[in-house]
Amino acid sequence: MIQKIEQPAEKKAFGLWSAIFLGIGSMVGAGIFIVIGEAGVIAGNLVTMSFAIAAIIALFCGYSLSKLAVRYPSRGGIVEYLIHGYGEGVFSGALGVLFYFAQLVAIAAVCKSFGTYAATYFPKEDTHLFINIFSVSVLSFFVIVNFIGASIVAKAENLIVIIKLFALIIFTVLALFYIQPARLSLTNAPDTLNVFYALGLTFFAFQGFSVITNSVEDMQSPEKTMLKAMVIAILLVTVLYIAVSVAVFGNLSLATILQDKDYALAEAVRPALGEWGFKIIAITALLATASAINATLYAVTQIGYTLAKEGSLPKQYEYHVFNNTEGLLISAILIVPMILLLDLSQIASIAAISVLLIQGFTHTGHLFKVKETKAKISCVIAAVVGSFGAALFAIAYSSKAMPHIVYYILSIFFIAFIFEVIMRLYTNRVIQQQTASQIKK
Repeated sequence: MIQKIEQPAEKKAFGLWSAIFLGIGSMVGAGIFIVIGEAGVIAGNLVTMSFAIAAIIALFCGYSLSKLAVRYPSRGGIVEYLIHGYGEGVFSGALGVLFYFAQLVAIAAVCKSFGTYAATYFPKEDTHLFINIFSVSVLSFFVIVNFIGASIVAKAENLIVIIKLFALIIFTVLALFYIQPARLSLTNAPDTLNVFYALGLTFFAFQGFSVITNSVEDMQSPEKTMLKAMVIAILLVTVLYIAVSVAVFGNLSLATILQDKDYALAEAVRPALGEWGFKIIAITALLATASAINATLYAVTQIGYTLAKEGSLPKQYEYHVFNNTEGLLISAILIVPMILLLDLSQIASIAAISVLLIQGFTHTGHLFKVKETKAKISCVIAAVVGSFGAALFAIAYSSKAMPHIVYYILSIFFIAFIFEVIMRLYTNRVIQQQTASQIKK
């Protein structure tokens, strides 16, 4: 009698800890180097509380996304969840385009951060000029890399993650030994409301957690692994961020942070290691931001290509050039004006608000599908309230320095909506669900 030999199941690329490190690597990127000083200007030494509250919001959002990822497994991630939440209509299409625009703003913020840290190696008299030169140059470099083929840089991503985590942990621990407790005193702390005003920026430092959902198709037992990986990754990063904020505000006066807000993290190691410590953290920031630019530029190209195939962006985004698409060049051209016309705090604020609004709409759409995802409705509602609430606080505070920020945000929404309507009229195509064949009826 011939016995049938069963082939072993193909081993998936992502187990629990590989998924956790994917999330940590995505979160501990450019975000912390950008926001620690910017958020500190708003919340002062209470920024640790802002990080803690942002972490709670991130946990609720991570819970919601985990449930969506398991129910609708797709590499499309948030774009896919928006379609399932709102159906294949103008609204979901416009939100998909808005998500694309939000990624462009995020890349501009990271490029500006790279330029800011790179400019610290040059005379302060020409800082603004050097910042813009380095910001546009690093964008141009990675556009070329992505056209040629990003495989070499992609292989270096894991090494860069290890380097930046190692540097952050070592220098944070060393800086903690030099803190001056009086600087952390609540006596001179700002108003508690400022903790909430800083939420947009502190949440932006966590925003990479959603990348874990994009690995669902390559994850072992996602029903058991996804949520656990999401929670552990966010909690570990929370501990690191709070330690970093204590180290920064325990070593620097608020006046120094106000002056050097764009590179406060590097400035915080001067008391412990002097100029060499500053330079090493600056190099770490350059590595972190460079890897984030490469990864996000690759991702935004894929988003643009997918949206073009589905009819929400012009067909030019689909045209192949070398080893990439014309959409990569279009995206880069759209990013450059933001780099040149806005400063880091402005771009960071707009990027943070955009990310929060996308999260809010995603979780609102989830409310229509909680019976399918079997998610706890209270947790999804908490994600909605947390996302939109933090966005509103960020808008309220940012409007003081940028009176027209509401118009900027509304303009982005309007452009996304017009894009979707025009593309529907001219192509008769709509965004299609990518997991339809995988979803049980």
